[in-house]
Amino acid sequence: MKNLALKVQRFLVSEDGPTAVEYAVMLALIIIVCLTAISSIGTNANATFDRVSTELAGTGGGP
Repeated sequence: MKNLALKVQRFLVSEDGPTAVEYAVMLALIIIVCLTAISSIGTNANATFDRVSTELAGTGGGP
């Protein structure tokens, strides 16, 4: 048990712990930005396809 406590203490004192946390926070922010961008692009694409579909239906063109 004492060995585990020493390892935890060394981990907390070293610079690796905070660096890993910083990378995790940056990764989380990047994922949030990517998901927001993908959602926005999907919404815009859906609106474009709906508009084109409506215009094509209104022209009477088709088989």
